[in-house]
Amino acid sequence: MTVLAITAEAMAARLQERLNPSALQVLDESAAHAGHVGANGTGFGTHFRVRISSPLFTGRPRVAQHRLVYDALQEFIDQGAHAIAIEVL
Repeated sequence: MTVLAITAEAMAARLQERLNPSALQVLDESAAHAGHVGANGTGFGTHFRVRISSPLFTGRPRVAQHRLVYDALQEFIDQGAHAIAIEVL
């Protein structure tokens, strides 16, 4: 298994590749969650916010839109991304 760098940039690249977003912002908010469950002590790579719009979301309920994002990022989740807040634009 290849170890991924769990960064906002790597997640953004994966979302670009899989969901062809018309708008995308990925923020690493890990530093704001220091001491919380899932924090790794570095202040990076555990808690993210994704703001996204994609033509693939059209006509899908919010849960299905979020599922597309989670599915695209599953490998990052498997390797330690603890929390991903999704805002569909």
